[in-house]
Amino acid sequence: MSLWSRLFGGGGGAAKPGHATETYKGFTITPDPMREGPRFRIRGHVSKEVGGEVRTQTFIRADTLESEDAAVAATLGKARQLIDEQGDRLFG
Repeated sequence: MSLWSRLFGGGGGAAKPGHATETYKGFTITPDPMREGPRFRIRGHVSKEVGGEVRTQTFIRADTLESEDAAVAATLGKARQLIDEQGDRLFG
């Protein structure tokens, strides 16, 4: 299955559920690495309550790592970077 199929609803290998979330500057980060063969692609969700509604932005990076734990750690780092650079602009 191609990368584009997985990115736009074609499924793909799911990593085990239940990675711990992290709160950072009022945002909630949820790592969700995506298995691609023997490697894991960086994927996560950044959420925040805005105007009484929880808004979520999903991000996927081209980077792949050899272990799921490494992908989770990298996902948290990339999410913190997104929050630092964009803040509430992540949601429009």
